[in-house]
Amino acid sequence: MSTLSLAVVLAESARRVPDKVAVIDGDVRLTYAQLWHRALQFGQHIRDIGCTTGNHVALLCPNTADFATAYYGILATGGVVVPIPTLLNNDEIEYLLTDSEATTLVYHESLRAVAEEAATRTGVRILPATAPDTGAALRSYASRSPEDAAVLFYTSGTTGRPKGAMLTHLNLVMCATVNAFDANPFRKDDIVLGCLPLFHTFGQTVAMNSTFRIGATLVLQANFDAGTAIELMNREQVTCFFGVPTMFLRLVTAAQHENTLPNLHMCISGGAALPVAALEAFQEAFTTTILEGYGLSETSPTAAVNQPAFGTRAGTVGHAVWGVEVEIADADIEDHIELLPPGARGEVVVRGHNVFTGYHRKPDATAEVLVDGWFRTGDIGITDDEGFLTIVDRKKDLIIRNGYNVYPREVEEVLMRHPAIGQVAVIGLPSADVGEEVCAVVVLAPGHVIDADELTAWSRERLGRHKYPRRVEQVTVLPIGPSHKVLKRELRQQFAPTIAH
Repeated sequence: MSTLSLAVVLAESARRVPDKVAVIDGDVRLTYAQLWHRALQFGQHIRDIGCTTGNHVALLCPNTADFATAYYGILATGGVVVPIPTLLNNDEIEYLLTDSEATTLVYHESLRAVAEEAATRTGVRILPATAPDTGAALRSYASRSPEDAAVLFYTSGTTGRPKGAMLTHLNLVMCATVNAFDANPFRKDDIVLGCLPLFHTFGQTVAMNSTFRIGATLVLQANFDAGTAIELMNREQVTCFFGVPTMFLRLVTAAQHENTLPNLHMCISGGAALPVAALEAFQEAFTTTILEGYGLSETSPTAAVNQPAFGTRAGTVGHAVWGVEVEIADADIEDHIELLPPGARGEVVVRGHNVFTGYHRKPDATAEVLVDGWFRTGDIGITDDEGFLTIVDRKKDLIIRNGYNVYPREVEEVLMRHPAIGQVAVIGLPSADVGEEVCAVVVLAPGHVIDADELTAWSRERLGRHKYPRRVEQVTVLPIGPSHKVLKRELRQQFAPTIAH
């Protein structure tokens, strides 16, 4: 019987490049041999207190070396890691712990009070992320079936309670390998800034696991701040930056106040659509190319990315990664998959080694999205004759105004071209007259002023009659979730009650 463990990603690099620096966390520098030894020590520690193969172990930890130690230590015991976002409130953490059936919560010292509250509410056992240095350590990692769950990732819950996506050892080893060796121009001597939350699938798989898979170095930043990130990248000679659109936008603003910018050879954007205007501004400031990609928690996460082997195209998310198929299906047919030709707009569907096995304890929800061997993403997309995939929008974010479809991303792309706009989120709000009205929630660029009527008039010249925003709301910041995505559901809740009928 074949076996596979995600722990092998760190174990093999410790065997091949033991003296290479694996992770930099402030003044802490750990080689691959040191990091793996710490992970095996932690694995022994949690096994001694009763964590066994198959146990679900929650991990509440910011971007520190302790995250990697605990993560690979849990995997080494044969446990299933349940990452807990560090910004959640007590009720949300209680839900994740209960739903995941976690037996233990491993916490960072800075979050001790949160962990203690979780223990009081759920009865879960809590344990610091730093194991005592007793000298005892696992000899190696536990063997697992490739189809066994390795990580239980909770979705962002944009349409209700988060669901736990069960990702296997095969899913995550393959995704790390494909990102490191096939999809991206990774180099063994790269130094990667790890500012994406490691509890999130993008930061965990693409930043951490892929970096360790190729044997490069990961520089951790616990809380993303653009100015500090630039200083850190300069100091540590970072060569790769992976981020979500809000991070790239903030870096562009911060770069205006810096004399020296890092020499980046690879930048990858994911997590949400990156406006082309923002991509162009970043590439001009940092004289580098952003490779925009696409994926979901359920796809480990990488499904497609702009790959130099196929050429790159701004505004698209490139091509499917090695071993994965990404197609467009008829979004109105729910019980089976009917693929559409290039140029047709429909639902993005994915199949391959990266697709999860289902939602934990939710067979009905699993059956809705795993159809005919494909995963239905809920995103609307289109492919061109050369195979480039463009994500039009989330199926659930679609605005229907007077019977016409309005895709928020298309409107956002246009509004981001206005010099006064720093950030924008377009949402649909209920309207007695037209069903849903198009509303643009904007953050002004520093030093700029514009009123709602002026922006509406400007956009009316550049968008179809059913698309331009009749309503404009100005805010100082957009609500951002733990994974740094804009929370459109909060904007809809904030502004919907005041809509005029």
